[in-house]
Amino acid sequence: MTRQRSFKQLVRSRMAKTGESYTAARAVLLAGTATGPAEAAAKPVLATSDETIRERTGRGWEEWFDLLDEWGAADKPHRETARWVADQLGVVPLAWNAQAVVGSYERARLGRAVGQHDDGFTVSVSRTVAVGAERLYDAVVDPAQRAAWLPDGKLTERTATRPASARFDWDGGPSRVHLVFDVRDAGRSRVTVSHVRLADADVAASMKAFWRERLDGLKAGLEGGSDA
Repeated sequence: MTRQRSFKQLVRSRMAKTGESYTAARAVLLAGTATGPAEAAAKPVLATSDETIRERTGRGWEEWFDLLDEWGAADKPHRETARWVADQLGVVPLAWNAQAVVGSYERARLGRAVGQHDDGFTVSVSRTVAVGAERLYDAVVDPAQRAAWLPDGKLTERTATRPASARFDWDGGPSRVHLVFDVRDAGRSRVTVSHVRLADADVAASMKAFWRERLDGLKAGLEGGSDA
């Protein structure tokens, strides 16, 4: 069996675009440091550096790509792959660690655009807030509290598990909003909003900006001591 096949393909693709040696191209991809207009087409598709993903998951990119190739991820839908990776990590499928691994693999191996999955585009935005997880969960999931920072959002709850996660339909359409909450340290917690099944890259960019603005409002309200 060919080892680390998809990562080597990614390195060779960068070599063809930049003229770098294999060693140099591999180092840039693992570091996630490609910058400048001349490198735009060869910009790494990895979610973060090799060092960071190893710290967060216990494996580097080459190891993950090798494992996913051996498991057959190239022929699996995104959700199934995310569940498999999440099981390896002991986290929920929507956790950043799992999505970073799967998204990077799909971009490198399957040629997908950033945020593109088999059912459309996905954007994710996270904020760490200086409140406990249950307080943060209530501010997001409770409709009365949510109206203070998301007055124009049209969320219909599908499932919710306090204080860990919640899923919503968005504005009666095909897209959905998934939320994951986790404790960062004493007195701080994080919410990650994933808006999935978006129609195209333009809609995805618009919704990413939307959620950034709204979560900034949520964070400001909670840390300012209001009822938001």
